[in-house]
Amino acid sequence: MAADQPSPPDGPGERPDYKTYRTRPRFLQRGGASLDALRGKAPPAPARGPHGERRQPAGPGVPPGGLPEPGQPKQRRSRPGAWRILRWTVTALVAWVALSAVLFLISAQFFQNHVDGATKSALTTSGAPLVAPATVLVLGSDVRPKGSGEPGAETSGRGRSDSIQLMRVGGGHSSKLSIPRDTVADVPGFGLNKINAAYALGGSALAVKTVRQFLNIDIDHVILVNFDKFPQLVDSMGGVDYTGGCVVSRINGGFRNGGYTLRLRAGTTHIDGKQALALSRTRKNDCNKREDELTRQLRQQKVVASMKSRVLSPGGFIRWPWTAWRAPQTVTTDMGALGLSGLIATIATSGDAPARVLKPDGVATLPDGGAGLTVSGASKSRQVARFLAR
Repeated sequence: MAADQPSPPDGPGERPDYKTYRTRPRFLQRGGASLDALRGKAPPAPARGPHGERRQPAGPGVPPGGLPEPGQPKQRRSRPGAWRILRWTVTALVAWVALSAVLFLISAQFFQNHVDGATKSALTTSGAPLVAPATVLVLGSDVRPKGSGEPGAETSGRGRSDSIQLMRVGGGHSSKLSIPRDTVADVPGFGLNKINAAYALGGSALAVKTVRQFLNIDIDHVILVNFDKFPQLVDSMGGVDYTGGCVVSRINGGFRNGGYTLRLRAGTTHIDGKQALALSRTRKNDCNKREDELTRQLRQQKVVASMKSRVLSPGGFIRWPWTAWRAPQTVTTDMGALGLSGLIATIATSGDAPARVLKPDGVATLPDGGAGLTVSGASKSRQVARFLAR
């Protein structure tokens, strides 16, 4: 700082001399500092344009920095709230899927039942379902609870297989083929019999061998559905939507005999677990007495397709953790936690396969005097080739 020299006093009573100080201008600021600046109370310097002109200070309705210059585009306000909501949504969805996967793996690892060694020996090992086609045999037992009033119902042992279905998934394949339970087949070690008797005579191992020999195809995996826990699985999904004709059936003798009576109207109906199980077990439909075993097999496939649609729907996605926990406990299989999860992921991404049933072309009398359905060799080969090709 530089100080001016004081002027000599003019005489008694004159004003005292004052010293005037000047400061150097601050960096990037024109002119000297004001008195308020020296005291540390200076207001912020006014905004200036690109040519040094002062801009109008911000006021009500005026953005900080003043109004934009004529010809310049207006600045758009950023919306961090929308991005934040999107980020939270994606994080929540990923966490929901991860939770479902963890629950599925834990349930499959510690609470899922596995088939015996004889059944595993009867299976053919295939590659990973996502890249290689795999044939899966799905069986359901027709054992009824004790005290059932249904004529001819089995209440002990393994029982006969109430449903026999093959799935071909993976490697670009997606097909299903149901085998009517009354189809006549050569059961290894027991001769000609209905194909569903193989499970009662020798368990899942003999059932796999019988189907493999009957259709001349390899079976890579087997899944046994526990019908006692099947309703809980459907209920964990929140029920399913079934579309079909009217159904009136009396399972295990109906309500009067301690069983279950099912009544469904024609069209689409939202059904719970007990209704889905009764629908899958329905053999005689009082609403349409012309139905046969082929109709029953198609109805079972429609129930499975409805469950798949439910899982992939928004409503089913909300209930994924509950479904993931129940699913492994409903089946007995040769696959572990990772194998079963890979198979389910493959089925979910393989598309909707058309519902097909192995069509018989004749009737035969069995050694025990009963009657069964037969399929000629040529017809069987055509139907199996179509199943494997899709």
